[in-house]
Amino acid sequence: MGVRKLQEFLTIAKEGLDQSFMVAKFFCFLHVTNTYICSPVLPEGPSMLPTFSLTGDLVLVERISARFGKVCPGDIVLVRSPENPRKTPIKRVKGVEGDSVTYIVDPKNSDRRKTVIVPKGCVWIEGDNMYNSNDSRMFGAVPYGLVQGKVFWRIWPRERFGSVR
Repeated sequence: MGVRKLQEFLTIAKEGLDQSFMVAKFFCFLHVTNTYICSPVLPEGPSMLPTFSLTGDLVLVERISARFGKVCPGDIVLVRSPENPRKTPIKRVKGVEGDSVTYIVDPKNSDRRKTVIVPKGCVWIEGDNMYNSNDSRMFGAVPYGLVQGKVFWRIWPRERFGSVR
């Protein structure tokens, strides 16, 4: 009697352990995919209007291009903020190292322009909405190591589903 109950318990325990390992493997796969390959992101704020709406867009960010230095001017990237490392805004790359970038210093109050050369190992990022964007015009070129990934696909809203340019 006791041996049979012990065998039943061991069978149930083995099945539970097997299921736990399967769930753990799934979460490991999810973590690796999200950290190194691709992740969903919700763009927030007005800095990328009209490319992204104030709320409600859901985009995919692929992380491989940033790791291999394949980010070019015109790409939309996810960047770790140099001012607040807890934030990861989405901005457009305007220039990479060695590029000359001309920008309007204070678009709300004047048309005064300034030209800078992007330093080695950095990128120049700006929001599409120049009137309401905290970007390289405020804090300068961003080290390439802060680029987290490149936005490549819009998932939501469904009417705008597809590639992002």
